[in-house]
Amino acid sequence: MSRVATLRRLAAYEARWLASLGSWVARRRIGVAPGERALAYAGPQAAFVYGLAFVCVVESVGVSVLLADHPVAHAVMLVLDVYTVLAVLGLQAAAVTRPHVLGVEILWLRAGARRDIRIPLELIASVRYDLRFVREPKKDSGEVEVVELVVGDQTSVTVELSEPVVAFGLLGRQETVRTVRFHADDARAAVTALRAQLATVHAGTALGSGEGAVAGTGGGMATGTAPETGEGTAAGTGGAAVRQG
Repeated sequence: MSRVATLRRLAAYEARWLASLGSWVARRRIGVAPGERALAYAGPQAAFVYGLAFVCVVESVGVSVLLADHPVAHAVMLVLDVYTVLAVLGLQAAAVTRPHVLGVEILWLRAGARRDIRIPLELIASVRYDLRFVREPKKDSGEVEVVELVVGDQTSVTVELSEPVVAFGLLGRQETVRTVRFHADDARAAVTALRAQLATVHAGTALGSGEGAVAGTGGGMATGTAPETGEGTAAGTGGAAVRQG
């Protein structure tokens, strides 16, 4: 990846956590549409983030006192200290305002403003409560099979996929994923809700397949219409492109 592209991604990341601070103050969530379920995950890191922010504030006061007779250095350090405090709080703000989202067809997993993974529900083979405090070791080949969205050094939900998907890191690195582990504050409720939505999706898929078979045997009128054939081909081609890792 070029330096320009890297700088653009970093600038976009900065913009996201800064926007999250504003949404945090306004008590708004980002990317959660009506009818979708937000799955919070920021709880385990809250105490650490607030403690770190307090330490940064104390350090800023101390530096300000030491540099009181050096106005230029004092001004520079004040700007850096304020930015540091905002960046630390931005970690929590992004996690609070950008929860995981369980939609009608998509499970959108997020790690604050750093990264996100969109998983079509039809590709989820299984989901289970799985509390872990040890990360999966990376493979020497560089091929990633497991992505872990860790919060407070833990994950609590494991999602197994029937087909691999491609996930992107903060700087655009591509990872082929078959298993995703993430944390939810109420992990058992998240698993229950996800399983219920999966049952709905699978039932709809089975019903659609049955209707398609009935339509196919009903006569030549349904299958011989050119527009329907064209749309079916386009949808099938596009779906394969999305699902394949």
